[in-house]
Amino acid sequence: MNNICLDNTLPKVFLQRTDIKSDIWRKQVTLERGKTYLIEAASGTGKSSLCSFIIGYRKDFDGSIRFDGKYSRGLRTADWVTLRQSHISMLFQELRLFPELTAMENVEIKNCLTHFKPRKEIEGWFEALGIADKMQSPVRLMSFGQQQRVAMIRALVQPFDFLLADEPISHLDEVNSRVMADIMMEEARRQGAGIIITSIGKHMDLPYDKTFCL
Repeated sequence: MNNICLDNTLPKVFLQRTDIKSDIWRKQVTLERGKTYLIEAASGTGKSSLCSFIIGYRKDFDGSIRFDGKYSRGLRTADWVTLRQSHISMLFQELRLFPELTAMENVEIKNCLTHFKPRKEIEGWFEALGIADKMQSPVRLMSFGQQQRVAMIRALVQPFDFLLADEPISHLDEVNSRVMADIMMEEARRQGAGIIITSIGKHMDLPYDKTFCL
């Protein structure tokens, strides 16, 4: 996948509003593979909704979203499965980890499906992110910031053309935010992928090609 196009897109809940000032809603926006984007938003402006629209978890929007020219509304279930397995990886704001599983199990449950990363590389990421001692700990016993790092590792153990990260460092300090950003950029460059970061204030320090205000 080389591009994601949003054409006159708007959450249906906003249809009656006349005060929307946005670089994305009701605009024509093309996100290109290989580029890095920041979407800055105030709370309640539809940031997480946008992520859900792109990944196909919600369809309550006006306008259209296209992947390499193909309209998202025309995709079948099998198409969405392929898209999420091979083209768009998502780091959710609410993380969506399995609390009863260990940190490593949360990563391996995906890696066992994709067979994308060797365990040594995964362990290296745990080490770099300062959570190597938590690999065998149940996620429910970890802090939210530690869980964010686990969720990021899980997002990287698959092929992708775009990495979509919804507030990925909201609970991280500056050091861990920097390490996460470096790992994310390195993997995106390795895959020739684009990165789309959302933020309501605190965001990764990355060489963004473009910043949008939602």
